[in-house]
Amino acid sequence: MFPVRLLFFVTMALLTVGRAATAADMSDACADLRHDAAGIRGAALLLPSFPGAEPGPLYKAAFLYDNAVAVIALAGCDDLADARRIGDALVYAQSHDRFWQDGRLRNAYRAGFIGDDKIKLAGWWDTDRNQWLEDRYQAGSDSGNLAWAMLALLTLDRLNPDTPRYRDSAVRIGTWLRQWRDDDKAATAPAGDPGGFRGGTFGHEPDPEIVRWKSTEHNTDLAAAFARLAVATGDATWKEDAKAARNLVAAMWQPEAGCFATGTADDGISRNDFEALDAQIWPLLALADAPRYRAAVMTRCLPKLRQGQGYAYSAALHGIWTEGTAQAALLMACTGRPDDAADDARELMQTLATLHAPGGGFYATDQAQLPTGFILPTTPGAQRFYFHQSHLGATAWVALAQRKINPFAFGEACPGTTN
Repeated sequence: MFPVRLLFFVTMALLTVGRAATAADMSDACADLRHDAAGIRGAALLLPSFPGAEPGPLYKAAFLYDNAVAVIALAGCDDLADARRIGDALVYAQSHDRFWQDGRLRNAYRAGFIGDDKIKLAGWWDTDRNQWLEDRYQAGSDSGNLAWAMLALLTLDRLNPDTPRYRDSAVRIGTWLRQWRDDDKAATAPAGDPGGFRGGTFGHEPDPEIVRWKSTEHNTDLAAAFARLAVATGDATWKEDAKAARNLVAAMWQPEAGCFATGTADDGISRNDFEALDAQIWPLLALADAPRYRAAVMTRCLPKLRQGQGYAYSAALHGIWTEGTAQAALLMACTGRPDDAADDARELMQTLATLHAPGGGFYATDQAQLPTGFILPTTPGAQRFYFHQSHLGATAWVALAQRKINPFAFGEACPGTTN
């Protein structure tokens, strides 16, 4: 077994709050992404998620989700060359893992040039223990993160129709993910089982833990990814996987609150009614039946998650989550209420302008630390935070909002939802 650090997100050196800015001052997030990619040599690369992180779990870590969103954002920024560089790194990682050869990707890798034999995981040298450490979460494979990798690869496939490696890689991921689908066991499933897909795996090879809860956010991602895979391959069987994921999302709807629950407990059945921002916004961007939920989410749920001129990560509140505020701005621009959507989107973009880091990229939050309301998977009982550091995921989502690109719809300009 590999030595590991118990903490995934840890207290780190914090950057000072950047100066306030107007929309006119706002840096182009596309330019930030291009600049970051230009700083890494080679044909294939992964971008660091938190480029200013000190040695520890976030040091030189390239999270799969952040890089997948960056692929779609770069494609929307008309920088297909750099989007392909990241996509090629994902394809390479799939076939050059140090242990797995079954189609999965890991939650994070070491950032930088990709192509020297086995792909490396991020890690750091712990001087107190005199050991090289790796994070257990990063070594695992979340269903939602792999769904985002599929969305990124299928975006590249559509833009590079003569290059089948992206589609083939997405098929391998989808095939691996099918094992976490529950509703094909309906004959033996207990009453009330909402079906859908479980969370994936957590920890190192050879025997990672099985993540048994089901996430509204993950299943939204999977519904979009499987629907796109059916279109890309012409294989209608993927539509059944998309349907299973959509059914889970529908089962998490709370009409009395006008919000989606965050998912289930570890039993895969009991609903966790906690409210997280992305679990509200993403179904409205990704799913064809979004209109049945849209009015309630936008008028009853999102106001509960509002923080000043932006949005919090969840019902834990206490500050602005940059990535989620960009998601809300995109939603307002794409599918908001016709009467005031433009004003809402403009206000949110002005808020995002104040969160641009002087050195490039966008801060993850306006606070020194932003609670998510969720525990660290590596340390039960310890809360997970975002910190006031430049963050690739935030920058990529700001780019999507600036360009009005729906990442769930083959990276096309909004509107657009899956079937």
